[in-house]
Amino acid sequence: MSSDASTPVNDADSGLEVRTFFVRERNALVAQADFGPLFVDYYLHLNDHGIKPAPEHDAMFKRALAGFVLHCASRPWNEMTAWTINFQQPLVNLFLTGDNETGAVTGRVFDENVKELPDNLFYADVIRGKQPKRRSSVTFAGDDPLVAVEAFYGQSEQRGARYFQLAEETFALVSEHPDCDMPWFEALTAEDVGRIHETETTNLMERRIQRWHCGCNQKRMMQVLAVPFQSQGEALFGEDPAIEIRCPRCSARHVITREAMEAFVAAS
Repeated sequence: MSSDASTPVNDADSGLEVRTFFVRERNALVAQADFGPLFVDYYLHLNDHGIKPAPEHDAMFKRALAGFVLHCASRPWNEMTAWTINFQQPLVNLFLTGDNETGAVTGRVFDENVKELPDNLFYADVIRGKQPKRRSSVTFAGDDPLVAVEAFYGQSEQRGARYFQLAEETFALVSEHPDCDMPWFEALTAEDVGRIHETETTNLMERRIQRWHCGCNQKRMMQVLAVPFQSQGEALFGEDPAIEIRCPRCSARHVITREAMEAFVAAS
């Protein structure tokens, strides 16, 4: 049974609530959330910036986003994480990034100029506190982002992780901890995870609020453009008084005028 499975959400909190529970006697951690609110924010973002990913890519990104958020909620508070998941069929990259201290998560689909490679590749970049960035990469099979994350756990994290879709927008991550009951872990089904607070003794560990947020703005985009503008401003703008640039993190559209760019570089 759960020690705190029905704790009410604070109405002052805004965003997606992710709860983590430790399963006693099984030595496993469960992270679970209803992703409806986050998916709504994601689609509002797409609409605001005129972004229209292919339906297949969109469905893959939503699963990747769910997997990423549950992973982040299971990690230390002082971590920043970025994933790039490269698929060869379909040929697409999914990018996600998050900051556990703020609960901000964002990402985008890259479907142009994607490299053709022998295998699918999963890249994870992690910065914890003031430590240097750590990168790991693993190969995986298939076109399911959650299978890719499970491969990452098994090969890079050296521990098991299993994802379950409990409802249309509800997902759970069960991850192995030391002395985990592995026969139980490997036999788990979505039905088992959905009833885990009834059948197992669980203790609430944390509740975290995650929000769709990038933080990109015109100033940051001009910082990106400053060096190429100084060396090849004419080629950058041509005869146009303004250019459009997409945020590399979330694909948000920003319009930068030549006049604003000149003023920014002069003041730098």
